[in-house]
Amino acid sequence: MLRTIDLRGRTLTPAELREALPRAEVNIDVATERVRPILHRVRHEGAQALADLAETFDGVRPPSLRVPAEALTQALQALDPTVRSALEEAIRRARLGHEAQVPKEATTSLGPGAQVRQRWVPVQRVGLYVPGGLAALVSSVVMNVVPAQVAGVGSLAVASPPQKDNDGLPDAAILAACALLGVDEVYATGGAQAIGMFAYGVTTEINGINGINGTNGTAGTGGTGGSVDPANSCPPVDVVTGPGNIYVAAAKRAVLGVVGIDSEAGTTEIAVLADETADPAFVAADLISQAEHDPAAGSVLVTDSPALAEAVAAQIGLQADEAKHAQRIRTALTGAQSGIVLADDLDHAIEVVDAYAAEHLEIQTADAAAVAERIQNAGAIFVGPHSPVPLGDYIAGSNHVLPTGGTARYASGLGVQAYLKSVQVICYDAQGLDDVTDHLVTLAESEDLPAHGRAATLRRERGR
Repeated sequence: MLRTIDLRGRTLTPAELREALPRAEVNIDVATERVRPILHRVRHEGAQALADLAETFDGVRPPSLRVPAEALTQALQALDPTVRSALEEAIRRARLGHEAQVPKEATTSLGPGAQVRQRWVPVQRVGLYVPGGLAALVSSVVMNVVPAQVAGVGSLAVASPPQKDNDGLPDAAILAACALLGVDEVYATGGAQAIGMFAYGVTTEINGINGINGTNGTAGTGGTGGSVDPANSCPPVDVVTGPGNIYVAAAKRAVLGVVGIDSEAGTTEIAVLADETADPAFVAADLISQAEHDPAAGSVLVTDSPALAEAVAAQIGLQADEAKHAQRIRTALTGAQSGIVLADDLDHAIEVVDAYAAEHLEIQTADAAAVAERIQNAGAIFVGPHSPVPLGDYIAGSNHVLPTGGTARYASGLGVQAYLKSVQVICYDAQGLDDVTDHLVTLAESEDLPAHGRAATLRRERGR
């Protein structure tokens, strides 16, 4: 089922390796052009556009943009107790994992009367996107909300696509998870249009005509002095985070600068670095687990053992046939984004996975912990035979919103830092300034900016 790419005996640069490795031919620039009209509509038509787009893409027109509070309460009350217990444990572990990420403030003394203090300040408002396509990812509520809460963000909003089988509201389990986390601002909108709503904001005024459901108001982004309809309005945010498909990723790229984003977290991918010591059944199960997400998901095995590669391929054939979503899995595993890569040895295999820069990277080798320390490029690394990627998807205490498409070469997974700003606080007294004024003036004059130097020398003169 998986095609094989044999890199043995070939010496390639990292760039050449990236070209040789399995990856879907996805052009985010094309996707960006497709989402621009959607973003334009949301910016200029507001809630009316969001309702129309929901009807087009989700097949249902939500009764209101914002989910009523009673719907959140009812969803939590109806949640299966075993699911609630599992969510509570996932939340507990996520809080512990993310609390460890909170950076500490530091003050540096550079001389008498000269200090620089590093502050970490949460952004004021965030928009958190939770996918609801082939699978409504209730776990993504936890992964988005918990780090934002740990960071101290004061205003959190969640958006998730409306569902035909839930009367135009987002998935019931997603609503329940929001309620469990104390999030009461939830919107029934998905895709690129949700990203536009967060970036530009939506204001709907109550004036009795032509609302999103045809009865309640005029939708737009600018007011004319009427009363604001809170059920069909959403203030803009400062940062947008969360995973999604290629169009969500493209929309996030398009609004970057209007708002901050975490990363372009697109369709899931897994790479498994394994040697002859790996259990082929484990490797096959883990490759299948991510292929289950989406027909476009990427599953890649990198190994220096042809025997293991053959055994994994056989296991995939057996396990995929037994899976609930067998067709989806087969589509993903036979796509251009998936495959088995043969390497000369472990060192060569490490070069390959560093070039691939996987969203999820499993290490199933002898001395896996030592091998993991040698990896430079991965969104998250799962070490040893008992750390499968699904552990990180749900309950490891890490975050599953991770950079995809090779962007792990420079991007990080979602964490507390995505919701924090670094602010430097400079505090010099007269002596501290005087001690460096000559150097300051020299540097200012070297750049032909004498007024910069004068700002310091004036204080020296007045001090005398």
